[in-house]
Amino acid sequence: MKLADRLSKIKPSQTMEITAKAKALKAEGIDIVGFGAGEPDFDTPDFVKDAAKKALDEGKTKYTDAPGLPELRDTLVEYYRRTENLEYSRKEAIFSMGGKHSLYNIFQALLSDGDQVIIPSPYWVSYPDQVLLAGGTPVILKTREEDGFRFKPEAIEKLITSDTKAIVVNSPSNPSGAVYDNATLAGICEVAVKRKIFVIWDEVYKDIYYGSGRLRSLPRYNSEVKPYTLICGGLSKNFSMTGWRIGWTLGDEAVVKAMSMIQGQSTSNPVSFAQYGAMAALKRGPTHIDGWLTQFRARKDALLEAFKRIDGMSCVEPEGAFYVFPNISGWYGKSWEGKKLENCYDVTKFLLEKARVAVVPGDPFGHPDNIRISYALGMDELVKGIKRIDVAVRELQ
Repeated sequence: MKLADRLSKIKPSQTMEITAKAKALKAEGIDIVGFGAGEPDFDTPDFVKDAAKKALDEGKTKYTDAPGLPELRDTLVEYYRRTENLEYSRKEAIFSMGGKHSLYNIFQALLSDGDQVIIPSPYWVSYPDQVLLAGGTPVILKTREEDGFRFKPEAIEKLITSDTKAIVVNSPSNPSGAVYDNATLAGICEVAVKRKIFVIWDEVYKDIYYGSGRLRSLPRYNSEVKPYTLICGGLSKNFSMTGWRIGWTLGDEAVVKAMSMIQGQSTSNPVSFAQYGAMAALKRGPTHIDGWLTQFRARKDALLEAFKRIDGMSCVEPEGAFYVFPNISGWYGKSWEGKKLENCYDVTKFLLEKARVAVVPGDPFGHPDNIRISYALGMDELVKGIKRIDVAVRELQ
């Protein structure tokens, strides 16, 4: 059987594969510490669950408008007016089946064959493949560890061509946890307005920030960029609602209308009762987040301290999200049980089979000398996992 040619352009999600493999090993009774999954270990707040249960009890289980309940979109608009002082209308808002689905619909709506999208690396693994599935061309903007995995706005200018349609900016970043400073964000806005390209602004980790104050949506740095900005957000990370599949896009009405049409011909609306839970979450906001941040910060600090003691590891300190992205190239050339470590895939296999620890290779994120470790798991498991890594590395020859 011959499948579609477009499948030859993409790869399976490494994060999903690693998580599935770790779960399969656990199901066999093997004790695996899972550093792979990008989902908080905290439960969804009770008031959100109660809202969804109430909707179920009231029979709110039918189709809704494809882009989501009108009252939910109004709630989102009010949320951004209240928290960001940004004005949107219901027609500029769409809910999809998670942030990943939102991004997929954006690329499908924006891109024609050959259109280019600038993607800074390290990047979330799905960005390039989603661009390819839409017929576009990913243009990778390489960043360096010594620069904190950040780029300068002038680096965008050098990559822009007549085919450039958009740039993706993810801050805080998955996988590095990097956060762009105000000057860089202002510069990105200036480039986008000057060159009339879209900024796909992925702020799904916006509330998980370890600095002072709080992070803002991109148009807060330059109001002129608002017509060119597509804000992608969701409740997966800040409300621990990964399985609820609720994400949104705010932006240009024509783009949102196109996304709604695509969604209407593919998935239709997000789950009806999940939308009522989302409405409750947006009305109250992430009032619990400070308690979560205290625990995330402690886990991050524990990992960074441990890396200092493990030979061959170095790591840029993340400013947000819940990942570290250590460089493990210092292990290359060493061997375990007669097998030489030559790349991040070898390292991933070594850690899973020798240390019984599941991590994600850095190559699918665009940086082959790194691995991604999620600290969205309890401190006891985290400490156990890092001890296993330490012991395993000491046995390398």
